[in-house]
Amino acid sequence: MSLRFSVLASGSTGNAIYVETNGQKLLIDAGLSGKKIEQCFQHIYISPRELNGILVTHEHSDHIKGVGILARRYNLPIYANAKTWNAMEHLIGEIPVEQRFHFEVGETKTFGDLDVESFGVSHDAAEPMFFTFQHGGRKLAVMTDTGYVSERMKGITKEANTFVFESNHDMDMLRMGKYPWNIKRRILGDEGHVSNVDAGLALADILTDKPANIYLAHLSLDNNMKELARMTVHQTLEEKGYEVGKQVKLFDTDPATPTALAVV
Repeated sequence: MSLRFSVLASGSTGNAIYVETNGQKLLIDAGLSGKKIEQCFQHIYISPRELNGILVTHEHSDHIKGVGILARRYNLPIYANAKTWNAMEHLIGEIPVEQRFHFEVGETKTFGDLDVESFGVSHDAAEPMFFTFQHGGRKLAVMTDTGYVSERMKGITKEANTFVFESNHDMDMLRMGKYPWNIKRRILGDEGHVSNVDAGLALADILTDKPANIYLAHLSLDNNMKELARMTVHQTLEEKGYEVGKQVKLFDTDPATPTALAVV
C-alpha cells in the first residue's frame, strides 16, 4: 500500500505530475498537449483512462494546456478553486458541469485512500495553490511557481518524505540573460519564481532529521541548467549541515522525459 509518483514533465514548456496509490490515480496539471501527455504516460506504463481526476494549480498555459482535452477525452473530473476556474474557463474549452469540481485553498480532500491538502503560493495568477499528498504514513509535497517560500508554506510541507520543489533560475544567468527587464523583474519578484539559492535556503528550513528525496523542478530553459541547480542546492544544504547524498538525495526533472515511477 504505497504512495507513488512521477514528474511527467517540468519546466516553462509544460508541467504535469502523476500521483497514485493502490486505490487512486491523480494528475496534477496538464501543461502539455494531450498527445504529449499520453506519450509521457506510456513511459511509466500507465493509461490516462485509469485516472480518477485532474488537480489544477493555476491557470497559466504551461499548467493547463492539455486539461480540457484530457478531461473530455477520458471523462475526467477537474478540481480547481473558484478563482482559477473563472480564469481558465475560456482557455480549456467547454467542460460538462458533472466534471467540474471546486477545491479551495486551505482545504483537504480525501480521494479514496489518499488525503490531499491544498495551500496557497505567491505567484502572478488568480489564486495559485499547490498540494501535499498523504497515504500510509508517507507524505509528498509539491510546490513550484512561487516567488518566495513563506513560513506558512514551510510549515505545511514540513515532514514530507519527498519534495517536488521549484528551483527555477540561477540569478546571475537571469540578470545577464536576454530577457527584457520587465520579464526579469517579474521572475525575481515576490510573485515570480524561486531561484536555486532560495530553493536551497527554503529547503534547509523545511527539512528535518529524517531522510528526504528532493526533485528539483520547473527549471528555466534559458536561465538555468540541471547541473547548476543541483550543485547550488547541494552546496546550500551542505552549508546548513545536511548530508546530501546520504540524509538528503537530489534528483533532476525534465521538460520532456518523465521521472521513473517512484515510491514516496
